[in-house]
Amino acid sequence: MQKFIHITDPHFVPPGTLLYDLNPLDRLALCVGDVNKHHPDASFAILTGDLAHKGQPEAYEALKRELDKLAMPYHLLVGNHDDRANFRATFPQARTDANGFVQYTFEMGEGVLGICLDTNEPGKPWGSFCAARAAWLKETLDRVGERPVIVFMHHPPFKVRLKRMDDISLLEPGHFVEAVAGRRNIRHLFFGHLHRPVAGSWRGIPISTLRATSHQVALDFVIEGRIPGSHEPPAYGVVLLEEDQMIVHMHDFLDRTNTFLL
Repeated sequence: MQKFIHITDPHFVPPGTLLYDLNPLDRLALCVGDVNKHHPDASFAILTGDLAHKGQPEAYEALKRELDKLAMPYHLLVGNHDDRANFRATFPQARTDANGFVQYTFEMGEGVLGICLDTNEPGKPWGSFCAARAAWLKETLDRVGERPVIVFMHHPPFKVRLKRMDDISLLEPGHFVEAVAGRRNIRHLFFGHLHRPVAGSWRGIPISTLRATSHQVALDFVIEGRIPGSHEPPAYGVVLLEEDQMIVHMHDFLDRTNTFLL
């Protein structure tokens, strides 16, 4: 069995700055501390985008200082709030494809290959997955054949019926849909962006995301226009990967409710 940690949307800002009356640095620091305390045996952590709220170099530098405290290696994706150039300047180890998109694969254990995708469209809140990015994905999937893969991306390529968030999901998912069509080896699709716990399936592929370590989006199926925010508690995911199953536990790491024996 392999254990890994899913974290999303830390939205870092320069140190000493608040975002929606919260301190993203303090929140991630508590997350990192909780992960290190309870899950030091995890193989890796993965962060599915919106690493910095406005993509400033100082925010990425602060993020790196905090992530480097993790007891395990970490993998990073970019989201719509990120600046690809500033991100790469701080994290030069982040791999890219031939076109400069932050897309790469890594070994996850249990015979599974992780595939990380770049849906960033500079200056836009919605995501893009152009023909060039899709060609890289298709070539990667063709190359691995029937080997099991897990896909990670920031924007969901489908609607979740939260009207304002659906407006800024993957804008034209056609290239992505074509690249994954008919593939039976995609075990799961992890994503970020929504700041909400969401799970289900899409075109037969299990999908999930979770609350951010920063601010959240309210569960509201009616509001249009501005995004309804909330201060619901942050979370991270503990994922248990085995040959014949995968379980995702979502943990509200700031919950201080007393535990007791039943």
